[in-house]
Amino acid sequence: MTESPSEHAGPPSGRLRTVLICHHDAPIDLVGLARWLHADTDLVGIVRITEPPVMVQRRARRELSRIGPLRFADMAAFRIYYKLRLAAGDADWERREVARLSAAHPEPPVAPILDVATPNSPEARAFLEKLSPDFALARCKFLLKKEIFTIPRHGTIVLHPGVCPEYRNAHGCFWALANDDRGKVGVTMLKVDAGVDTGPVYGYLSYPFDEVAESHIRIQTRCVTENLASIAGILQQIAAGRAPVVDTAGRPSAVWGQPWLSKYLYWKRTARRKAART
Repeated sequence: MTESPSEHAGPPSGRLRTVLICHHDAPIDLVGLARWLHADTDLVGIVRITEPPVMVQRRARRELSRIGPLRFADMAAFRIYYKLRLAAGDADWERREVARLSAAHPEPPVAPILDVATPNSPEARAFLEKLSPDFALARCKFLLKKEIFTIPRHGTIVLHPGVCPEYRNAHGCFWALANDDRGKVGVTMLKVDAGVDTGPVYGYLSYPFDEVAESHIRIQTRCVTENLASIAGILQQIAAGRAPVVDTAGRPSAVWGQPWLSKYLYWKRTARRKAART
């Protein structure tokens, strides 16, 4: 990886200036990670995304075109199953996790918040340029444009739910679980580049997950919240130009789509069988 000279200089004040980019309906990010960022860095702003329905519909049409009607029905079935069987439990866990993170980190001072439909908007660009952060932490479903992700002095960091390059895209953690690939269940900390989760990798984050009792959403979220101290340390190393980069050359690479109900049921059945044998 080639770095510019500015990437080798530490933050002038000793505390990194950060911006959080996340969705409006993500309390783990808006509350929990915002408090953590304030505790370990100077959180100078939040880009809060509220997607209009047309964007969600457009994403659904792209997925239908990519996987075909049969698999799309499998995906839609999982959405319904999740809403009826899993969503309430995950929401209850999320409330407890937000409370835990709030108790661990002090309430931050009010940081400026920009509400946008997309983080690639001219308004988001002007907001980031005005704040001039050292890092942006992107917790969103969007592929950021170069004129956005290059604004922060040391780049834009993603905590990708899946081990890259084997499990790229937004649901890599689910597919590692569904494929019984336990060694690849985790989150990848990487710097955004022009590709899809192809930037420099700074590490993989996981924890002793329980694939019988926990949903994939809970697992991929805890891979982040159980490793905040490590993430903060890596950010400091990147800013100082001392962060080692994982060599991913020669490893298989794949982009994975939305979860399927058939794969979810297979994963849970396999997990229960394994647990019964131990």
